[in-house]
Amino acid sequence: MLSDKTKITLEAVSAQLAKANAAAPDSEIRCGFRERIARLLETVRAAMYPKIYGNCSCACESLYEAAELLTGLVAEVMPARSEHEREEICLRFFNSLPLVAEVLATDVRAAYEGDPAAKSEEEIMLAYPAFEAISIYRLAHELFTLGVPLIPRLMTEIAHKSTGVDIHPGATIGRYFFIDHGTGVVIGETCTIGNHVKLYQGVTLGAKSFETDENGNPVKGIKRHPDIGNHVIIYANATVLGGNTKVGDGCIIGASVWITRSVAPGEKVYYTGGQ
Repeated sequence: MLSDKTKITLEAVSAQLAKANAAAPDSEIRCGFRERIARLLETVRAAMYPKIYGNCSCACESLYEAAELLTGLVAEVMPARSEHEREEICLRFFNSLPLVAEVLATDVRAAYEGDPAAKSEEEIMLAYPAFEAISIYRLAHELFTLGVPLIPRLMTEIAHKSTGVDIHPGATIGRYFFIDHGTGVVIGETCTIGNHVKLYQGVTLGAKSFETDENGNPVKGIKRHPDIGNHVIIYANATVLGGNTKVGDGCIIGASVWITRSVAPGEKVYYTGGQ
């Protein structure tokens, strides 16, 4: 039981917090925003893979729930858009799901073929944190390209929290993408990755530095992250930085390498311990 003194103190704190919240900028976002995004991911993935993530019932039931959730979420983050415009955004997202599933099938195949420990595609979809992160990223990327704010970022942050893989929804990633082990991988917003690319744990595809304006604030909307070609392998804890940095087709980047320059196609780069 709380004492009267504790209750009085908590009531005073609650009043102070309410006053602070009242002074905050107006927002259409309602309670449970993050939780509803998590549920949206569950329902969409259940519709795409009912035997893996759903209850084997009709996919339409999951899609109906997902549509209700997404419609409400989009209304909260895009209140200035008309109801018709928001509906079109949602419909375009749902129409993209068959293609997303097709691309994800190539990611599963890349994982199966690239990991001798994998016994089945079902194991990859159920047990591999990298597939969790990649599948959520691909859904988030569709909303990102449709101009939906905040929601795709929170989607990939949900994946980041559960898997340790941090993929910005703005990144562009080709087919047959595989992250082995996964933990600690970071892929920045303006990074592009080709087809048949394999990353190991701890890889960072990040920004070399941030351009700033006259007030010292980071300039947004510019190319900051590297471009990775096709058929590239990047081993554990390698770091590739910079918007002008390009890793060509067929390159192999060894573990713990630090790269801030472009790498020619077919080149192999290894850490030599300063020798």
